[in-house]
Amino acid sequence: MSERAGEPGGPRSRRRFIKGVLGGGIGASLAGAAGGSVPSAQGGGTIRSFDHVAVPMRNTDAMVRFYRALGFTVNEGPQVCFAHFGDQKINFHQPAMWQREGFTLRASAAEPPCGDFCFVWDGTDATLRAMLDGAGAVVIEGPVPRPGGRAGGTGTGTSLYIRDPDDNLLEFIRYS
Repeated sequence: MSERAGEPGGPRSRRRFIKGVLGGGIGASLAGAAGGSVPSAQGGGTIRSFDHVAVPMRNTDAMVRFYRALGFTVNEGPQVCFAHFGDQKINFHQPAMWQREGFTLRASAAEPPCGDFCFVWDGTDATLRAMLDGAGAVVIEGPVPRPGGRAGGTGTGTSLYIRDPDDNLLEFIRYS
């Protein structure tokens, strides 16, 4: 007998998952999906923020130049390049690392391009365009209105979209 979505032990619908995330946080929704208990601040903590996001890269020199031109602080290592902005970081795994057969601490199908990043831009549209022009970026869409992640996902902003040298999608959203 097959289990139906929403029954104990069965798969959850996307709507119930989203409702759980909005109502009780990602930990509650994941725990509910797995049939486990709900973590809470009283019971040991909650997920607070990202430490970093990691993606493989193909064109190391071009990527380092590009992200530096966008104003990131980029530190190069033999296996990973670390691109810092504000309190955030993207780890770009160099080909020698992500192509190594024994390297399994990544998504099993992750190959460039696989990133889709949205950055909050605090300047004007003109200064954003000037920065993107200085990096040699081509705007592929925008400016367009978009719902954003601020104010509990109810904020709105205006976005421009570009691609980096490895063809990852970069969105720059400006909230008014």
